[in-house]
Amino acid sequence: MSRDARWKALLELLVERGRLDVEEAAAELEVSAATIRRDFDQLAEQQMLVRTRGGAVVHGVSYELPLRYKTARRASEKQRIAKAVADLIAPGEAVGLTGGTTTTEVARALAVRGDLTSGSPALTVVTNALNIANELAVRPQFKIVVTGGVARPQSYELIGPLADGVLAQITIDVAVLGVVAFDVTHGAAAHDEAEAAINRLLCERAERVVVAADSSKLGQRAFARICAADAVDTLVTDTTATPETVRRFEEAGLRVITV
Repeated sequence: MSRDARWKALLELLVERGRLDVEEAAAELEVSAATIRRDFDQLAEQQMLVRTRGGAVVHGVSYELPLRYKTARRASEKQRIAKAVADLIAPGEAVGLTGGTTTTEVARALAVRGDLTSGSPALTVVTNALNIANELAVRPQFKIVVTGGVARPQSYELIGPLADGVLAQITIDVAVLGVVAFDVTHGAAAHDEAEAAINRLLCERAERVVVAADSSKLGQRAFARICAADAVDTLVTDTTATPETVRRFEEAGLRVITV
């Protein structure tokens, strides 16, 4: 196992459990305790975790795993969700994509759609996510609009008043939101308030709003609210979502697609 793969696995376990012992982690990953101690020390230097005697705990109360370490989590669910979301977008539309692993998969699903290989443009994509803009910029049939702003290293998203200025001047057909949490009562939310503010403005500029979220995000709360549940038209999630959860969103007026 490479160091990057090992670090991703360690951080995922840490987020899941809250704390990890060296011996426990070594057994899980089938490596030596010395390797895990070294990994913990290096991750602590990057402020990705807090070292404890014999192990590590998550860094901070509200822990956000940086995007580069989240790509493998629920990958198959996110890819299914992404294809379903991409199928909701018509050729020639203007679509807004927020940052996140699921919306990145949406961008990839759009990039390989056969009916979007040509056009003037085939699709207009507005995004504040640097990684999404980078992936789609090589598609000449797509018009890519990047908001501007200050880059947030955890999510590669541009935030701040420079991004506000661009979004205030445009309108889009559909906004696709990647969220940390989505609840009928508390709405869609993110960890960071500046990120949530940009996502909220993207929603306000859209004719319709789609939340792309795997079932682990549903019924959860997070620090910064993006929008109320009734501002969302469609929720696309995976089939692990419970019937009760799906029913609650449908009763709130949302169309729910499970894949």
